[in-house]
Amino acid sequence: MNTNKDSLTRRQKEVLDFVRKERSRKGKVPSTREIQRHFGFASQTAAVNHLKALERKGCLRRLPSDLLPVNSDRFSQIPLLGVIPAGLPTFEEEHSEGGVAVDLSSIGLSDGARTFALTVRGDSMIGAHIQEGDVVVLEYREPRDGDVVAALIDGETTLKRFVLDNGRPFLKAENPAYPDLIPAMELIVQGVVVALTRKVFQ
Repeated sequence: MNTNKDSLTRRQKEVLDFVRKERSRKGKVPSTREIQRHFGFASQTAAVNHLKALERKGCLRRLPSDLLPVNSDRFSQIPLLGVIPAGLPTFEEEHSEGGVAVDLSSIGLSDGARTFALTVRGDSMIGAHIQEGDVVVLEYREPRDGDVVAALIDGETTLKRFVLDNGRPFLKAENPAYPDLIPAMELIVQGVVVALTRKVFQ
């Protein structure tokens, strides 16, 4: 990722330096409240706005529950291939929408793992703590009973739990408002969910 550090304001540079220093010292970035206190901002909103500006300018990178300075070389850029329904299946044409940065080793994957990411739309997986707007990271591999998967069922794509019943696969929602999906003709697993990212602030 290319950074635009030269375009940072004096205060943005100070915030970025503080984030880097605190992460190096504590192993995690400071909270917006800690940033507010350190710089004497009137509200947390000011801290949030500075973090957003630093992210837009490529100086911070969003991870599942954190922001990291971009000088870390542990992270792989995973292609974001569009939207997947977590509701009733629909057809979604795969297309690239950029990428997400993930430390593959932290989720037990090697740098050579075949991965991709999708943005979740719908609420059928809320029981598995997967919400509308989350980005799920998936690995191309054979599913195991109980895995959450992106699957093509009778020509339509959805995000559900993969279940084997006496050797016969079907898809299960994690929301009682949605029915189980039993394939009439085919069920093809396109990827197994291995991680999830969520925005920590809007």
